[in-house]
Amino acid sequence: MTSVKKAAVLGAGLMGHGIAQVSAQVAGYEVSLLDIEQEYVDRGMSLIRESLAKFVTKGALTRADAEKVVSRIHPTTDLKTAVQGSQLVIEAATEDPKLKVHLYKRIDEYLDPGAVLASNTSSISITLLGSATKVPESVVGMHFFNPPQLMPLIEIIRGAKTSDRTVAVAREVAAAMKKETVLCKKDSPGFIVNRILVPALNEATLLVNEGVADPEDIDKAIALGLNWPMGPLRLLDYVGLDTTLNISEVLMAELQDGKYRPSPLLRQMVRAGWLGRKSGKGFYDWGSASSTKPKA
Repeated sequence: MTSVKKAAVLGAGLMGHGIAQVSAQVAGYEVSLLDIEQEYVDRGMSLIRESLAKFVTKGALTRADAEKVVSRIHPTTDLKTAVQGSQLVIEAATEDPKLKVHLYKRIDEYLDPGAVLASNTSSISITLLGSATKVPESVVGMHFFNPPQLMPLIEIIRGAKTSDRTVAVAREVAAAMKKETVLCKKDSPGFIVNRILVPALNEATLLVNEGVADPEDIDKAIALGLNWPMGPLRLLDYVGLDTTLNISEVLMAELQDGKYRPSPLLRQMVRAGWLGRKSGKGFYDWGSASSTKPKA
């Protein structure tokens, strides 16, 4: 098995910039970080620098080490530049099936022989994404959790044609990143975590919509009553309300089960642009986009 030395992360947003950071900081890979516009790439690099600065402040990294991490990340807006020469390509594009399929057809033009193409999708079929390429055996799901710099889990998802070698490479990469893994043996919508989590998040929005309780009390009840590290509505703000809506719609369409139907409030908030932490407002007022704490 060829060890990964160079990786490409496609998407510099909420998840992509964190995946790129972990790839460079922990696994020690050279990383191409791609997005469609230079401003998005620049924003992703800025978020990486901010995150590394926190590690330095906490004494987990030296300034010199942080600078080395940044030097291993190569921002670009050119897909060919990002993909060619990479033994691993991690796609972290918007959770939209049509968009992802279109992207995979383009990636297929530049993918090196033997390279593994991993998707950070949280709900979309790996088999569907693999079918857009000539190498479906090399396509696998690697679902990171937010924020990738801190969360210890990666869900590995096997598509219908994913090879044992590809799964083994995904496990090797996760180990290099010092992550724990679980294997979703069947390409099932929502995989393991979101299949269980999304109905709970949706139910919390229904409680708000019905006026049963305020967001703060709902979060306090679940955090203290169920020992969650944070309540469901705060978690929604971290994940992104638009991302959660997209996942809900995929689950609803694929499983044909009413328990995945997005609540009217979730749809309304997404339409209003209240997407959570990344937009500055969701169930909480974050003051500014990507702030780590709600505004007092």
